[in-house]
Amino acid sequence: MARDSFQIAARAYFVYGLVYLIGGLYLVSHGVGARGSRVTAGFEWAVIGLVLLLGIPYLLSRRRMWFERWVLNRRDFARLLALLMAVRAWAVLQVALRPQAATVTAPWGGEVSFRVGAAVFFVITVVALVLVARAAWQREIA
Repeated sequence: MARDSFQIAARAYFVYGLVYLIGGLYLVSHGVGARGSRVTAGFEWAVIGLVLLLGIPYLLSRRRMWFERWVLNRRDFARLLALLMAVRAWAVLQVALRPQAATVTAPWGGEVSFRVGAAVFFVITVVALVLVARAAWQREIA
């Protein structure tokens, strides 16, 4: 059962990371949060996002002896990840609860406020957080 929960957590984090990466790249392409040129900022987002998008699920999905020997065991890694995701969820919730927020052009036309985008991302973050935390605090079978 514990093995399955880590694979589910890895998949949940992959979806969370994919949404985060796509959303971040979309915002950077519209100049939101871009330092310097949009191309440079977009490249930075893409590289960092891909490393996290592929690396974290890889480490969560099954035991990696080299990682557990030199860095953290999988349960501790998932616990640390859950803590960082909780901090991220709190930051996103603060954006969603702001009384006024800017807007960005929606890909399908019209506009989307940062509050609505943050609320959707908050839900995705909390679902992934719950699945990662469940794996982290569940007793692992050897």
